[in-house]
Amino acid sequence: MHAVTFDFGQTLAALDAELTAARLAERSLSFDPQRIQVALPDAWRVYDDAIHRGLGGHPWKIFMRALLERATSSPLDEEALAGAVDFLWSEQPRKNLWRRPIPGMLELAEDLSDAGVPVGIISNSEGRLAELVAELGWDDRFLVIADSGRLGMDKPGRPIFAWTAERLGRSLDRIVHIGDSLAADVEGALGAGMRAVWFGGDPKRALGERARVAKDASEVRRALVEFGVAAASERVPTRVSPRPGSKSRST
Repeated sequence: MHAVTFDFGQTLAALDAELTAARLAERSLSFDPQRIQVALPDAWRVYDDAIHRGLGGHPWKIFMRALLERATSSPLDEEALAGAVDFLWSEQPRKNLWRRPIPGMLELAEDLSDAGVPVGIISNSEGRLAELVAELGWDDRFLVIADSGRLGMDKPGRPIFAWTAERLGRSLDRIVHIGDSLAADVEGALGAGMRAVWFGGDPKRALGERARVAKDASEVRRALVEFGVAAASERVPTRVSPRPGSKSRST
């Protein structure tokens, strides 16, 4: 049987633009949530490019700096920009900005888990992702949460994928990883020996036989079925999980 892993930000949960603007207002910085939302795709491209080029600095901060530079209605000086990024980073453990469920993705993780497929998360995060997942009530879907901030290794490096595979009890070639970042998720997973689904990626880009592109949760399901994960094909109507501490749910 296969296992499946998910990236967290922009794959399971989206950035909450209104919360981001509210947190920045605490620093007397005015940001329009709509401008933040519009700036997201370009900021993620900067993130991917930084990983491709091997630039120093935490990927989260690189992304957030690019986002704020593009979303501001008037240019910020270096001190204000760096201060805003550092503030949001320091506050992430208390109030993570990524908390809006992406339609259909949690349901997919739930269905896989119900069917006995080992499911995990692999994320370049700040060290408290497990606590966030528990706070949101999503934790009983995932057997493993690999948080780069806690482990001291991040995507696209092979070690974080290998660490996760060992704890899921599957070899790397029996795992499909789903994520939105070409560099961190897709190329990282493929380089580690996994298969990959590029969530929200460019369908025109040639990725090879071990990768697929999916624009939404339905297409992710189809990609997983193509990779032999039959449990992804349809929703399971009721949920009774044998894992200790988990809750029964109906959908």
